[in-house]
Amino acid sequence: MSFIRRISRALSKVVRATAFGLGNCVPRFPQLNSLRIALFRIAGLSIKKDVVIWGPITAVPVGGLSNISIGAGSFLNTETRFGCPEAKINIGKKVQIGPRVCFETINHGPARENGQRGATSQTITVKDQVWIGCGAIILPGVTLGSGATIAAGAVVTRSVPDGATVGGVPARIIKVATLDARDPKTEGQQCVD
Repeated sequence: MSFIRRISRALSKVVRATAFGLGNCVPRFPQLNSLRIALFRIAGLSIKKDVVIWGPITAVPVGGLSNISIGAGSFLNTETRFGCPEAKINIGKKVQIGPRVCFETINHGPARENGQRGATSQTITVKDQVWIGCGAIILPGVTLGSGATIAAGAVVTRSVPDGATVGGVPARIIKVATLDARDPKTEGQQCVD
């Protein structure tokens, strides 16, 4: 790799990290949301129109920002955390995310004989019009179906069907409410794989 290319990449990383840090420092005034969004876009986030981010947000690593996409009309409350070193986090349209929600795309397995732990990384997908309550944790490989509701503090280890309300640790289906009036017998069942 040429010297110029290495310098260009290093400067690009500095600009992205700086934009991300500045975006997190923007005060939470509605008039300043567009500035915060612009800075997060420079940092690498894919953000559609009419998104509101109260911030700050955390991304681990900062270079993983390009793995995050947020759909039009979505809202992120304070202290949302994105753990996305390799896999993507795709958030649909009109999603409501409460404070201190964590999205973790990577998981470590049990310790091997040499003391090392293997890691697996899987995409998280949040479909349209999902509501995620305060402090919920969404784990690798999970898809949250359209219109789903995730209760505050839930740990979602498996995918959630469209229209379902889930809660608990691990999250279980509390009820399913959709236009087609799904079978109430699903209440209390575990989420689907």
